[in-house]
Amino acid sequence: MIVKYLQEGKVLVVPTDTVYGLVCDATNEEAVEKIFSIKKREKSKPLLVFVRDVEMAEKYAEVGDIQKEFLSKNWPGDTSVVLRAKDGLSKLVYKNGTIGLRQPNHGLIAMVLEEFKKPLAQTSANISGQPATVKIEEILRQFESQNVQPDLVVDAGDLLEKKPSKIVDFTEEARKIIRY
Repeated sequence: MIVKYLQEGKVLVVPTDTVYGLVCDATNEEAVEKIFSIKKREKSKPLLVFVRDVEMAEKYAEVGDIQKEFLSKNWPGDTSVVLRAKDGLSKLVYKNGTIGLRQPNHGLIAMVLEEFKKPLAQTSANISGQPATVKIEEILRQFESQNVQPDLVVDAGDLLEKKPSKIVDFTEEARKIIRY
């Protein structure tokens, strides 16, 4: 059902390895636009993209030997990387020729990425300015009175408390840690 919804251009709330997230087909401009509407997010703040593996990352970003070595040690997991971008996805996931990617370490999302065969645009499932959460009731409460809502909520109960993903920028000569 999740893959079918993604193929139809729907936006879903799903559990991830950090917090609940909003996800959609990263190649579908309308679906990505809907995430921004649901979240009330400024379009100047691009979305992160979930990929199945390094091979999928290489389709959408420049991944050199140094980045590949780093990713082989840190993926799947809670580390996101910013890389020089290639085309092929919604314009709303790029910023100044760069893209943020992560291979999540969550069984459900890994299965979805394997079956769907496309990357997923994603962000935390909350209204911009509100804290990200691992509590399903808080997510439902945030979206219940909104005009634009997610098309499907995958309720996996409350998730374990975890930090947001680490972000490492590889777009300059020396890598830079953006969030740890």
